Amino acid sequence: MSTIGKKIKNIFPDIAILKNPDNYNVFNGRNLPSFVKDFLIKRHTDSGGDLDKDAIFDFLDKHIPKDNNEVKNRLLRNETVTLLTRFLVTTDITAGKRRFSIPDSGIKYNEAQVPDYIALEHSGDFNDGERWGVIKLLYVPPIGSQKGYIELADYKPFQPYRVDLEAYKECRKQFTTEEWIDVLISAMEYDPDGFSCISQKLEFLTRLLIFAEPRLNMIELAPKGTGKSYVFGNLSKYGWLISGGKVSRAKLFYDKSRLQPGIMKNYDFVTFDEIQTIVFQDPLEMQAILKSYLESGKATVDNYNFLSECSTMLMGNIPLTSANMPRNKTYFYSLPESFRDSALLDRFHGFIEGWYLPRMNKSMILKDWTLNVEYFSEILHLLRTAPEYSLLVNEVVYSEETTDLRDLKAVQKVSTAYLKLLFPHITSTDELDKKEFDLYCLQPAIRRRGIIKDQCHRIDEEFKEEMPIIKLKN
Repeated sequence: MSTIGKKIKNIFPDIAILKNPDNYNVFNGRNLPSFVKDFLIKRHTDSGGDLDKDAIFDFLDKHIPKDNNEVKNRLLRNETVTLLTRFLVTTDITAGKRRFSIPDSGIKYNEAQVPDYIALEHSGDFNDGERWGVIKLLYVPPIGSQKGYIELADYKPFQPYRVDLEAYKECRKQFTTEEWIDVLISAMEYDPDGFSCISQKLEFLTRLLIFAEPRLNMIELAPKGTGKSYVFGNLSKYGWLISGGKVSRAKLFYDKSRLQPGIMKNYDFVTFDEIQTIVFQDPLEMQAILKSYLESGKATVDNYNFLSECSTMLMGNIPLTSANMPRNKTYFYSLPESFRDSALLDRFHGFIEGWYLPRMNKSMILKDWTLNVEYFSEILHLLRTAPEYSLLVNEVVYSEETTDLRDLKAVQKVSTAYLKLLFPHITSTDELDKKEFDLYCLQPAIRRRGIIKDQCHRIDEEFKEEMPIIKLKN
């Protein structure tokens, strides 16, 4: 156990979990995200970190079966089946029903229904989109002309921890800034010792900004193997990862045929992974809607006004030289043509230079005590709606009267996200260490927005290259 691991275990006794890679072998054959694995490991581990493997195998066999057909077969035998699972809800407006599917169990939308009493009891949880929860299923056999179907008879949202943000802030006070950076790295399931310097750690942690700040728009270009997909696909149930393929207005924003909002309505963030392979079904329409949304959080589709606080991340690979630097100084040439529009790119707030990150290897897998992923993701989710951080940033940051509003807004939003992540216990100017805020929040925000500005200028000289003067107030 490392010094920081021991300190995490002592300060977060009810939340800390021992990351032992050997323990996670119990999940072989089951593709589960980290927040579910951590919940199950924590539930079946004693205070010394020893896992009851027989108990967890029994739980998995009953509630997370490997065989897709097992659930349906048990239901046909008139068994009531309880699952811890991911399921997707959709509204069938023509039939007046809420339907759901469980892809991992082979249950399709046309086979399963959510009764009205469940939807009413859990108002808001059954909007269209993906959910994680403990659900009880039963089979309703056919009667006369009515076909048989699977009914969701009970539901508990997957929120296994009571998350106290104030307690989290108090715990943060017991760590130095450099220690806390290591806490965050370990919460992402990586060993802090695998990074060569603090700037490399901060580059890696910048990926978490969209978890904690609403409507923050970021771009990361990085070589392969730097863990991009893992971070955004495994650490939070509040995010949606799109890995290449066709992307439509209906999927993201609003489906006119079903009169239903898309996935960006129901998630904290959406990540466009493998951006080079993403194809817009209607590029001009998508460009126009994205420009509007990235600017203001609003978009209009026919007569429907789409509103959301969803953050966005564009992620792609970039070719590097032998010195591990981009071959082309115009980084945005690595983006597909539909994204290579300066007016669209100028609406992004910051850029992550992924070529400074190490390639992930076995030695970087954490083997120590750290924060439970499910707890950590809930904390980041709560921080999104905490207004005191942006108020503090606006109070202490100075800009010229002629400052471009997009530049100022970008710097403020990125600084606020860093403040939430690194200094969640600081909510007033009296508590603020201005030197640390400038070093860890404001200057990185200015630099990341400056890269966006420089790259927009390289593809369109109408955009100014230099950042305006933005600094701490005296």
